[in-house]
Amino acid sequence: MPPPFRPLGLDHVVLWVRDLPRAVAWYRDVLGCEPGFRYHDIGMEHLWFGTILIGLWDRDDPRARPAADGAGGTNVDHLGLAVGPFDLDVLLAHLDAHGVAVERTFRQTGARGFGRSVYLRDPWGNRIELKGPTEYRGPAGD
Repeated sequence: MPPPFRPLGLDHVVLWVRDLPRAVAWYRDVLGCEPGFRYHDIGMEHLWFGTILIGLWDRDDPRARPAADGAGGTNVDHLGLAVGPFDLDVLLAHLDAHGVAVERTFRQTGARGFGRSVYLRDPWGNRIELKGPTEYRGPAGD
């Protein structure tokens, strides 16, 4: 059975880093990233790289500990894949029919703004976020 959505593209990627100010400066100076969103409460900062967001998450920041503890030795936290349409019940039924466990559903930010997301893992343990359409743009800055 085909998925109940169509792929829209890469929305964002979240990378584990150490020394967040240094990482932000590197992505800004070397890759030309522009400021995006700051999440002081979890030790993360998003930067714009064209139309996608690169999330930099400080593995050593105690505020990131719950997520960092589950990351193991990986350097990428998750892939955020934009999909549409987004009918949560239909999507959950589709995943269940394929034996895919859902880690959580959440309203999350991404390159297109805040909207519903479904988090799951592929058979190799990589976390994937299926990001629905924008419900609202969200705050910028602090």
